[in-house]
Amino acid sequence: MKEDFVFVDELASGIRWDAKYATWDNFTGKPVDGYLANRIVGTRALCTALERAREKAESLGFGLLLWDGYRPQRAVDCFLRWSEQPEDGRTKLRHYPNIGRAEMFEMGYVAAKSGHSRGSTVDLTLYGLATGELAPMGGDHDLMDSISHHGAKGITQAEARNRQYLRSIMETCGFSAYDCEWWHYTLKDEPYPDTYFDFPIT
Repeated sequence: MKEDFVFVDELASGIRWDAKYATWDNFTGKPVDGYLANRIVGTRALCTALERAREKAESLGFGLLLWDGYRPQRAVDCFLRWSEQPEDGRTKLRHYPNIGRAEMFEMGYVAAKSGHSRGSTVDLTLYGLATGELAPMGGDHDLMDSISHHGAKGITQAEARNRQYLRSIMETCGFSAYDCEWWHYTLKDEPYPDTYFDFPIT
């Protein structure tokens, strides 16, 4: 691992994680290149900001659950290859019901050069500290659809409120939101704004 990168759970205590791309539970339907361990990796600066976000979330009765952090460039290349393969329908209904694979890139849901590869971007959600259950957000991780956009129509008041809680927590702690994905946040003062890393997560 690069010097300034760490496992998030070692620096930001009390944050849950489920590294989707290390599992079969993601839009490609299998573990993705470069994800050899179910751990979340990021820069030390990211972890410091996440620790603040965790404390802020706790004050509102929530915990943080991370789905992704640092993403090796080889994983992004794997996404590109996957997008060029024939549709088999295995993950379409859950992750991209209204678009084709290639359109994920055209519409900004997946990028050929991902901010995740710079080490200071996370995909995450909230869960209730009292119940341990994920907060309803009006759509799951990597649902590539307009309902995942900030300000989307067609979600309940409670779901919209939970998205706003997450956004407020993250923006207060130094992150920028991404319009198309309610779960995606990037550290404003990221330490490697122009570097795309490719070391695997092991």
